[in-house]
Amino acid sequence: MNVIMISPGYPVEMSYFTKALAQIGATVIGLGDQPTGVLPPAAREGLAHYEHVSLTDDDAVLAALRGLGQHVRFDQVECLWEPYMLLAARIREMFGMPGLTVDQTVPFRDKERMKQAIDAAGIRAPRHASATTVAAVWEAAERIGFPLIVKPIAGAGSADTYRVDSAAELSDVLPLLRHVPEVSVEEFVDGEEFTYDTVCADGRILFEHVLWYRPRPLQMRLHEWISPTCISLRDVSVPDVQGGRQMGARVLAALGFRTGFTHMEWYRKADGEAVFGEIGGRPPGARVVDLMNYATDSDLYVGWAEAVVHGRLSQPLERRYNVGSIFKRANGAGRITRYEGLDRLLSQYGEAVVAVELVDVGAPRKDWRASVIGDGLIIVRHPELQRVIEMTERFAAEFQMYAE
Repeated sequence: MNVIMISPGYPVEMSYFTKALAQIGATVIGLGDQPTGVLPPAAREGLAHYEHVSLTDDDAVLAALRGLGQHVRFDQVECLWEPYMLLAARIREMFGMPGLTVDQTVPFRDKERMKQAIDAAGIRAPRHASATTVAAVWEAAERIGFPLIVKPIAGAGSADTYRVDSAAELSDVLPLLRHVPEVSVEEFVDGEEFTYDTVCADGRILFEHVLWYRPRPLQMRLHEWISPTCISLRDVSVPDVQGGRQMGARVLAALGFRTGFTHMEWYRKADGEAVFGEIGGRPPGARVVDLMNYATDSDLYVGWAEAVVHGRLSQPLERRYNVGSIFKRANGAGRITRYEGLDRLLSQYGEAVVAVELVDVGAPRKDWRASVIGDGLIIVRHPELQRVIEMTERFAAEFQMYAE
């Protein structure tokens, strides 16, 4: 099986998926815009061949593949980096390979098309409209009403996403979105926010996962002092998340998704109603696949590779733990000078702390707006949910990093 992997080394998590394809027996041909010498080690280990080409130049990519196609057969193409999903779909259509077509891929990239498909399937989604002009944003806001969310049609995560509570706030936000060609204006749904993530093969859900955001991602983006936390839930049979699980299965069917990773975000309102947020035909970011691995004592990178190549999972994926991640942002500016409170918490929680990855003292602090991970993360796990809630809250509040 010869698999084309688009962007095999960036973001760095892609390298683990690349290596996993090779581990399960695929011959992996990489297409990426990173020079060979800067590919992460895991990507280099997994690649049988690599073409360094600009991924923003479709003609150059297709020309490179036509040249390679004279010497090797292509069986499928995989892309887990959202900006190039449409490129992958074009390659599939050109070479007659299985997987999402261009028409099937567009709703995963265009939030307005996505919600139109969800509306047509009768799934509860926020009221919404797309806009390419300031006048159209104002028209949508008047029709939908405040509070509302304004965000890029083709964005990923919560970058360039704003909650707007009034006309005055909308006037302040619009200049910040001048660089965004098209935005989605939608109803703000007041509730807790979760994910519903899956690994699928031929339309079957082989593995499902629910993550609880604490606080909501938009709040994480707005306030520097927050230490964002997420909890991977061990028990996905609890009543509170059933609406999201059932909705997730309906969304996959409505969008015609068959094989690979998916990452859906949804809201649970105070009255228990589940409301669709958005979905990507890709794995979640911010190290969530690692949380899945810690939760199951398995390897979901390999699990995904088995699903897309062999149509099955060979390893048991039993959820044994609730797993929490805490992302830290240093106080101050400049270089990291010290940590406070870490040793005490590590001593108290011992083996429940499974990962500590922090920016070194003396290194520059990171731009908290550019990455959820910020200046590092801590991962904890325990079979009991309340214990994980306690640990994430204490690491968020009592461990501090400082920069000067």
